[in-house]
Amino acid sequence: MTAVESRPAGVLGTSPGHRPFGARVMAFVALTKPRIIELLLITTVPVMFLAEGGVPSLWLVLATCFGGYLSAGGANALNMYIDRDIDALMDRTSQRPLVTGMVSPRECLVFGITLGVVSTLFFGLLINWLSAALALGALLFYVVVYTMLLKRRTAQNIVWGGIAGCMPVLIGWSAVRNEVSWAAVILFLVIFFWTPPHYWPLSMKVKDDYARVGVPMLPVVAGNKAVARQIVLYSWVMVAVSLLLTPLGYTGWFYTSVALLAGGWWLWEAHALSARAKAGITGAKLKEMRLFHWSITYVSLLFVAVAVDPFLR
Repeated sequence: MTAVESRPAGVLGTSPGHRPFGARVMAFVALTKPRIIELLLITTVPVMFLAEGGVPSLWLVLATCFGGYLSAGGANALNMYIDRDIDALMDRTSQRPLVTGMVSPRECLVFGITLGVVSTLFFGLLINWLSAALALGALLFYVVVYTMLLKRRTAQNIVWGGIAGCMPVLIGWSAVRNEVSWAAVILFLVIFFWTPPHYWPLSMKVKDDYARVGVPMLPVVAGNKAVARQIVLYSWVMVAVSLLLTPLGYTGWFYTSVALLAGGWWLWEAHALSARAKAGITGAKLKEMRLFHWSITYVSLLFVAVAVDPFLR
């Protein structure tokens, strides 16, 4: 009997067909993980402004966001389908639609595959096939490489699995230009080095959850000091990479100013977390979530600067 099947009948035993229609609709929306997709779109749209050198077509922006939502939503639904056993045992995922029985595993699987197919055709037929290939590649990487191969096997899961979350940068650029340039690659690398120090603080907070289900997130297999050192290392590389756009001629003074100020604050928070970890501070006083929350603000500010910079040069 699997972990999910062993849940009490009141949790997973209710037939999805007996749920209210509105609640069912919201459950399917929840399968797409809208809050995560919001963050992905924050890195997509500004890159379109940079690629255009101004304001891109509103239709193109909306179409790219819609296609991106479908693709990422399909990937997230398939992720929930694969992880439904451990989601049932983790506190922070115990209310996901498959765990509560609001959506059946088969419905989730069909839903995720359908979104993936529709998004690929949508990108290819209405935008371009390069963007379609990149979106499909991101979906397959997240589902197959991260969820199926890496997540339960290695502490480096979020490092390499995070590549899927970098793809919206390339998709945004290719939607405008039907190609990928060095500017897009640099921003891809910014997100690549941003992802581990963004997610590791959250993993530190909920490491008992991951330990309970045998997922070897870095905070589970290493102490807080080691994790904090890795966070500092990735943070310095991320900030350094973010500053490459200007000397290569892609951005000007405004982006550089924001990158320096926001990056400087990030490094301050990363080193502060490392200092607390070295001092042996644990529990609420470790304040690991400060960096997690700042990381979202940081990436938002940086990519808004990417969008605004072309108008100030």
